[in-house]
Amino acid sequence: MKQKLRDYEFILYLFPLLALGILNLASASKGMEVSYHIKQLFWIGLGLVFFLLVSSRDYRTFEAYAYPLYGLGILLLVLVLLLGKEVAGAKRWFVFGGMSFQPSEFMKLAFVLALAKHFSDHPPLDGLRLKDLKVPLLLVALPILLIALEPDLGTALSFLAILGLVVLYWGMEPRALLTLVLLVAVGSVGGWFLLKDYQRERILAFLDPYSDPLGSGYHLIQSKIAVGSGGLVGKGAGGGTQSRLGFLPECHTDFAFALFGEERGFLGCLLVLGLYLGLILWGIDTARKAKDEFGAFLAIGITAKFFLHVAINVGMVLGLLPVVGMPLPFLSYGGSFTLISLICLGLLFNIRRRRFMLTP
Repeated sequence: MKQKLRDYEFILYLFPLLALGILNLASASKGMEVSYHIKQLFWIGLGLVFFLLVSSRDYRTFEAYAYPLYGLGILLLVLVLLLGKEVAGAKRWFVFGGMSFQPSEFMKLAFVLALAKHFSDHPPLDGLRLKDLKVPLLLVALPILLIALEPDLGTALSFLAILGLVVLYWGMEPRALLTLVLLVAVGSVGGWFLLKDYQRERILAFLDPYSDPLGSGYHLIQSKIAVGSGGLVGKGAGGGTQSRLGFLPECHTDFAFALFGEERGFLGCLLVLGLYLGLILWGIDTARKAKDEFGAFLAIGITAKFFLHVAINVGMVLGLLPVVGMPLPFLSYGGSFTLISLICLGLLFNIRRRRFMLTP
């Protein structure tokens, strides 16, 4: 009975996050032409429908579609470069009437499925070696290249980070791990010279935002002011001056956590981070208890995706990481992002419920 209740533990984390996200978006929408909280309710409703559909069918049936879905994701990334709507110099979305779809979010799920499929077909026995990463590195290289061309370097690198977390969770031979770390270090230094000017400016602004307070450092400065001004208990719903007066940019998407911190304070932020931690630990526990390699790799890949979004977004808002376009699950507005996030949770729940079923 206790274990069965543990299967449904995610509800204690998910629905409070969804509710807090709606309240936060309602505050962000004040003074705007668009009611983001109303639009988000639609995506949550649609996402919950897909959650039920995905969780009701044995997750192992999705294994056969892993590579076709990966191929579809690559095709969508190519098409968005050709046919996508250009916003602020980037082509990242398909727009259909008043709705938009971001293929890179679908690609994250497709990549995790393909990665789980590969490792389940070729399970590492005594720790991963470099030769075991040839196919995974190829799987990650294609979306990174296409998404970087949009350009969206932050999202592109998140694919590599997901692979890295999956590899670290599963374990690597010490020599292989050291070699991989050295390769990443050398690649990072060399990659600096391939960055566009605005990307370099974001990194420099992270190191010293006041070197350009009205330009590349503006977002970070205003974000830290918003969070800091919230104090212990915040200014209350709708009381955030940074957002209401228009100083805090993108307070409904990338900087939703800054708005939340200003209005709900330090204690509110602790509550939200605790909910995320509970959800992530539940995902890790699901991976540990999965009864086959596909389920284990799929669960840890999805959990790694959630962890990265939380860690990078919160780190960015607090000035611990450079500013990148990385939304916060269930708190930030985003149609395709919310939809895919709920589908991912449906897969996690699916894996957990079927951990005692050895055959489809």
